[in-house]
Amino acid sequence: MGLFTRVRFQQRQGIPFPHSYKSHQNPKLILQTCNYPIPSARSGRRIPIVTVRALSTKAAAASTPPSKMVKAIRVHEHGGPEVLKWEDVEIGEPKEGEIRVKNKAIGLNFIDVYFRKGVYKAPDLPFTPGMEAAGVVTAVGPGLTGRQVGDLVAYAGNPMGSYAEEQILPANKVVPVPSSIDPIIAASIILKGMTAQYLLRRCFKVEPRHTILVHAAAGGVGSILSQWANALGATVIGTVSTKEKASQAKDDGCHHVIIYKEEDFVSRVNEITCGNGVDVVYDSVGKDTFQGSLACLKTRGYMVSFGQSSGTPDPVPLSALAVKSLFLTRPSLMQYTTTRDELLETAGEVFANVASGVLRVRVNHTYPLSQAVQAHVDLESRKTSGSVVLIP
Repeated sequence: MGLFTRVRFQQRQGIPFPHSYKSHQNPKLILQTCNYPIPSARSGRRIPIVTVRALSTKAAAASTPPSKMVKAIRVHEHGGPEVLKWEDVEIGEPKEGEIRVKNKAIGLNFIDVYFRKGVYKAPDLPFTPGMEAAGVVTAVGPGLTGRQVGDLVAYAGNPMGSYAEEQILPANKVVPVPSSIDPIIAASIILKGMTAQYLLRRCFKVEPRHTILVHAAAGGVGSILSQWANALGATVIGTVSTKEKASQAKDDGCHHVIIYKEEDFVSRVNEITCGNGVDVVYDSVGKDTFQGSLACLKTRGYMVSFGQSSGTPDPVPLSALAVKSLFLTRPSLMQYTTTRDELLETAGEVFANVASGVLRVRVNHTYPLSQAVQAHVDLESRKTSGSVVLIP
């Protein structure tokens, strides 16, 4: 007998299989070659067999969870909105610690544009963008407690991949959505609202005596920042690009609105504050506003740069901060929700303010998920205001 052998097994032979094979539990005959040493009938020697090929095993097939196809947006290369492709993707069953969610609504955010362009790097290509969604749990992983099929949940941040009809999520990354809040509202505010929460309550704690400057005040995060800061008693100055957006910013609690295309926002802020400057600037625009934002700050003011819709700001020498002993930070939501308790507290405060009426969610634009290309075009061309939601 040569080195390679082909063996016909029956359960009664009592020949053990490796632990990964369940076929020995099936009394039916199987024909298999394997790399598991077996005894030679003639010599008693153990002959190493190195080829693995299962020809028939119902048990192995049964152990493989079924998968199904769902629609999703995929990015195969970085670039403009046209790289967003509407495709079929395979989704399996949730593993331990995971749930499967059928998305009801998906939030569109500028961070999706950053990943699409390659400004922020996704782990792999192709990838599915999206970092905000609300939906219904359709399956839970083995042994999981605290979540069950039918729960309405939302998530924001990692893992990326919300531009899909269904997705697998770590159970500890989702938060329960109160029954009083519609999934579209939840999807439109969970990421933006939690961003506003950490910016206003922890990154720089806004209080009634403060004067703040909010760029893109009519945008998704800017709208919530303006409302929330107004409710906290701060004086809110907002910048916008059009008269229509100026009207919305006023409604959202801005005491002063600057149309930056018509007047210099640095000069106007200086005039509004009588030359004192503002306590904090919340800047999601980046390159076009960064230097002006620094100029608007009072002594020991806080420059909070949390986005870069116009491009990455130029490097800042320390001497530029030393002139007024300024503070500069580039925060991220993920670093402010690192623990489960932080996540639940942050989301809970957002939903509580929505339920109480402190925050009015402006879902000004909805698109079918299949039309994500057009949604990105409109977002980048500043045709949108408030929150933008994709519907699967």
